[in-house]
Amino acid sequence: MKGTEVIADGFGRIREVVHETVGGLSADRLNARIDPAANSVAWLVWHLTRVQDDHVADAAGLGQVWTAGGWEERFGLGLPAGATGYGQTARQAGTVRVDSSELLLGYFDAVHAQTLDFLRGLAAADLDRVVDERWDPPVTLGARLVSVLADDLQHAGQAAYARGVIERLG
Repeated sequence: MKGTEVIADGFGRIREVVHETVGGLSADRLNARIDPAANSVAWLVWHLTRVQDDHVADAAGLGQVWTAGGWEERFGLGLPAGATGYGQTARQAGTVRVDSSELLLGYFDAVHAQTLDFLRGLAAADLDRVVDERWDPPVTLGARLVSVLADDLQHAGQAAYARGVIERLG
């Protein structure tokens, strides 16, 4: 199995967790917070999707699905176009509210499709290409993709946990 196939498999696993977590949730449960400082399922999945969209689009030299695909307007969050949720306070994260699981999954699936299309076009040597020189050592494409995978899996797990608590609390 090629390295790019392993990475694609990882992104597929994120998709499974996101769909299991978000599927069938009402808007109230998507946006519920366990406590005022906790992130909602909606915010966690929106954030992991925005980060994937931002980082993969940048590395691939593509436009972000968020803006190019009209998702920013469909969500109507009133945030700057480049917002990913990174660095938001609990109060700011609480303003990210999603109307339906279908909307959230639609955006996630569009980003997932763009990610897989990009991965399919890569050769193993492409993973060594430097995509960010602001770090020491500079970040390669392989390291960036693994970083996105790790962050997305963590947030997907947090969202699954939050859904479980929210459902138990009723």
